[in-house]
Amino acid sequence: MTTYPTAPEAPASGGPASGGPASGGPDGEDIARLYREHLASGRAVLGEVLGGMVETRSEGAWVYTGDGRGYLDFGGYGVFILGHRHPAVTAAVHRQIDAHPLATRVFLEPVAARAAAALTAHTPPGLDRVHFVNSGAEATEAGLKLARVHGHTALVSTTGGYHGKTLGALSATANPTYQEPFRPLLPDTAVVPYGDTEAMAAALARFGRRACVIVEPVQGEGGVRIPPPGYLADVGRLCRTHGAFLIVDEIQTGLGRLGSWWGMDSERVRPDVLLVGKGLSGGVVPVAAAVATDEAYKPFSSDPYLHTSTFAASPIACAAALAAVKALDREDVVGRARALGLRLLHGVRAACTPYTGGLVREVRGRGLLIGLEFGAERAVGELILELVGRGVLVNHSLNAGRVLRLTPPAVVTDDELRLFLAALTEALHAVAVRLG
Repeated sequence: MTTYPTAPEAPASGGPASGGPASGGPDGEDIARLYREHLASGRAVLGEVLGGMVETRSEGAWVYTGDGRGYLDFGGYGVFILGHRHPAVTAAVHRQIDAHPLATRVFLEPVAARAAAALTAHTPPGLDRVHFVNSGAEATEAGLKLARVHGHTALVSTTGGYHGKTLGALSATANPTYQEPFRPLLPDTAVVPYGDTEAMAAALARFGRRACVIVEPVQGEGGVRIPPPGYLADVGRLCRTHGAFLIVDEIQTGLGRLGSWWGMDSERVRPDVLLVGKGLSGGVVPVAAAVATDEAYKPFSSDPYLHTSTFAASPIACAAALAAVKALDREDVVGRARALGLRLLHGVRAACTPYTGGLVREVRGRGLLIGLEFGAERAVGELILELVGRGVLVNHSLNAGRVLRLTPPAVVTDDELRLFLAALTEALHAVAVRLG
């Protein structure tokens, strides 16, 4: 009989997190039908494979389904570094909703200004200009447009890199599965092996000053790929040598996820544009940003209508961002992520040791971004199902089908860590037996 981790009691019906069948909401079968008819049939099938669960509530490290089951969330694609519904973030958003959730865009709006100041207090020196947007892909688009307005019209990205799926961002997301249906994309692009300084040097020698390089400190969707020490510093040096424009994508790796404020901190890299997202939301309201140097941002700064979006820098989103940055600082989430990540990595490696060289190829990670690489893609799907059956949520990797990815919140307790490792140990055994 399937057992589930003991979750904290779900929030009472009628409160902010109420919903689902227990409080009169629709059941999973009805939701799947609505997905098939009005959203995506493929998404409906995936939901049914995972048991037809309908998520209706969340709190801390837990997500609750309509039937009252609790699932320990070690997934969330990097969004929930503060957990679900962090009290300080939700309170700030509630206050903003009660006061002024959306702005006219005519007058100056104070929450965006304060959120920008709070964010840049933690970015590398010189990255002082913030362009708030609604998603990571939009942040990528803003960065690419800043590069192009300065004449950097050739794009260099890396194998396995993931930067979004809007048309410009997709040109940098080096995955033919997502690119082919939408070609032609941006012209003058080159994809070089991630972590290969010589290949990067050759691409920059080819494009010269026209080049715009976009790179992640650690590839998340690429399967938690960690480059050799000094790689980012070398890329920064090459960009300076050739006069190229550098965008560092920290949408998934920034704001404490790797156990440091930014993944590039250890190599003292200052890009022209830093992309921020996911954790900036506080796990409550979608928000992202492109943070630039004065020189890089000058075209947008001089003409505030050159690149705009109706809902970008909305008061409600910036209230979430401001509260999230303050909470990250006040609660030393960066330090907690670093310490918890070391314990988690050790525990995951121990659980995988009996299967290393067979079922499991490698376990790697930094901070609270950990990848388990398997010998076959099927093993990832099987393990996800086994973990869901044990009340645990995890992620696959969009650009690395053999890698299961862990992105837990920094609020995970000792008991929750033990629950996860016990579930992982059992799930690995079940998959090993099934796949022989």
